[in-house]
Amino acid sequence: MKANFVVAQSAQSRSGSASRYCDVAVIGAGPYGLSAGVHLKAKGITACVFGEPMEFWAHKMPEGMLLRSPRVASSLSDPDKAFTLEAYEAASKKEPCAPLPLDTFVEYGRWFRHQLGSDLDQRTVRSVNGDQPGFRLTLKDGTEVRSTYVVIAAGIGPFRKKPEVFQNLSPQQAIHCYEGREVRKFAGKRVAVIGAGQSALESAALLHEANAQVEVIARQSEFRWIGQHTWLHHMGPLSSMLYSSHDVGPLGISRLVAYPKLVSYVPLGIRDKIRKRAVRAAGSRWLPPRLANVKMTRGRSILEAKTTGDEVALKLDDGSERRVDHVLLGTGYQVDVSRYDFLPQELTRDIKQFDGYPQLTGGFRSSVPGLHFIGATAARSFGPLLYFVAGTEFASRELTSHLSKRRR
Repeated sequence: MKANFVVAQSAQSRSGSASRYCDVAVIGAGPYGLSAGVHLKAKGITACVFGEPMEFWAHKMPEGMLLRSPRVASSLSDPDKAFTLEAYEAASKKEPCAPLPLDTFVEYGRWFRHQLGSDLDQRTVRSVNGDQPGFRLTLKDGTEVRSTYVVIAAGIGPFRKKPEVFQNLSPQQAIHCYEGREVRKFAGKRVAVIGAGQSALESAALLHEANAQVEVIARQSEFRWIGQHTWLHHMGPLSSMLYSSHDVGPLGISRLVAYPKLVSYVPLGIRDKIRKRAVRAAGSRWLPPRLANVKMTRGRSILEAKTTGDEVALKLDDGSERRVDHVLLGTGYQVDVSRYDFLPQELTRDIKQFDGYPQLTGGFRSSVPGLHFIGATAARSFGPLLYFVAGTEFASRELTSHLSKRRR
């Protein structure tokens, strides 16, 4: 299958100007953007994909991280399933391993792009404006590109959550887990890790292994571990009925969230409960041995955080205090599409939203004609599978099916 992207096609014959044109502009070159672009091209749709491939994974995720997702749910999506993780490992003569190292996943994503002949434009999109019919994109260097459709696959980078109690701390003192790539620079430092999810717990393990003095502080009275009831996963066909291979969500819910189209028909209140239950704070079952010598403080909240000289003073709700050099926030993300700096206010005002998530219908359509969202921003409409790499197949096929019909 030939899968070159045609990124810079002249629109002179269409509009009388010499501006650049593409059918669909995909903003973001992570797993969702790359997968969508490949599927679109396979249907003969001119796809322009913008962004540095795998940028967030390569430059923001903690060094030495392992993927939470199982191997079977870690492949990007192409129509023929020809460029899977296993295909990459075979081509590069890498020994398969589980859990999957972050660096291997980044290399795989970049290989995926090259194997498919992607003509990717690595420039940043500075702004997106309505330009009826369609849209006008302005790139970082001032170049303008016009497109009929825009697909936003820009990821969760802008949505990092910094709780109010930490707002007065400097960016060097209060660091989000996915801003702390250089783990080794914390060697010898006192670090309080806030949270009880995968990002907090794995960061704590990595910091401890880098010789930092680490304490995990979490509101939960007990830590949860994904797949802690291993016997439920070894019951043959019965286990397949209870859990999907994506490993998103607990018993029963795992099967439901594997069908995002079905989830989209569930009433919003119930859909939200399913989503929150499927992605509640928990760590991978391979983490506890690595945390055996890390101080874990459960059932406690931070009431106050302030700078005292070169230190951070933390006051907990039991009256105790901590003095640390840094606070690492494993406090998750809060989707809010208005925080995408390339979307102007006049455009975001027209996007119907659920508390920051765009309201999406079939084909990942927003309320703005021609504007689509895939990835985490679609999780409120289609369920928690869209938070994970495993969701790239459904997103790419659903999006491509819709746009193919529109063209016809």
